[in-house]
Amino acid sequence: MFTTALTPRDITKTATGLPYDLFEAIKALKKELNAIILAHYYQDSDIQDIADYIGDSLELSRKAANTDADVIVFAGVHFMAETAKILNPNKLVLLPDLNAGCSLADTCPPKEFAAFKAAHPGHLVVSYINCSADIKAMSDIICTSSNAVKIVNQIPENQPIIFAPDRNLGRYVMEQTGRNLVLWQGSCMVHETFSEKKIIQLKIQHPEAEVIAHPECEPPVLRHANFIGSTTALLKYSQACSSNKFIVATEPGIIHQMQQREPKKHFIPAPPMNNCACNECPHMRLNTLEKLYLAMKNRAPEIVLPEETRVAALQPIQRMLEMSV
Repeated sequence: MFTTALTPRDITKTATGLPYDLFEAIKALKKELNAIILAHYYQDSDIQDIADYIGDSLELSRKAANTDADVIVFAGVHFMAETAKILNPNKLVLLPDLNAGCSLADTCPPKEFAAFKAAHPGHLVVSYINCSADIKAMSDIICTSSNAVKIVNQIPENQPIIFAPDRNLGRYVMEQTGRNLVLWQGSCMVHETFSEKKIIQLKIQHPEAEVIAHPECEPPVLRHANFIGSTTALLKYSQACSSNKFIVATEPGIIHQMQQREPKKHFIPAPPMNNCACNECPHMRLNTLEKLYLAMKNRAPEIVLPEETRVAALQPIQRMLEMSV
């Protein structure tokens, strides 16, 4: 007898209490809790489909700052849910899997960064939002890949700047602004793994394709890009561009949105150096539809922050939002 593979909608009840239709069960819990589901573009396509709002870090920060929901379910990674909690101290903020961390944030330990900051007195600290609440608390302004150039351009030219934690985004900002930034040497495991050689091979196979890349990528990859931008900028460019084929050098979760908005266009994920799924963020992929449902059902795992850290981290986030208008 032949059987059909089950989809999330077909999951039957198990010992964990999962309902037959997770989509409908999540919708019911959302209504019961007055909850909003925020999802990053790098999440699994099922989570993107159930989310109330999908965006990049800047868009999600704005949404978290303005929501009337009592519960925020953040389908992303830990620093994103922390940001939502920083902005909403009296709301319940849930993360489907507390182990959904960030390789970039992990490259910037608070103790070491405090020493680095102390070694550069008089420097303004601009930190990429992909960092822990502790690093945000030591920062003067937070930025995202969407607004990093805009924010640095608003800082007086005679003001020295530390840029953390991503060296590749920092290098890109330096090129775009002409500023000399002191860079913390962190990087993202996904964006540093793309193979320049394989991208060139893809360009030879698909000469009509445009290469679009996130500024967290390594310089050899960015050299081949027709367009460099944040996740949202890449999505918008793929819609506006007349080309029908794109090689996408960022986490491939964004391709789900690209394909939905431009079903007649062809999107090719940029390959990693090894024959693996290294271009998928393993932390983002820890969140699943099942875990999202259980988090809402159990009201856990909850994001909790020391109030002192939260208040200190709030100020640079608010400066970012004010400077991004």
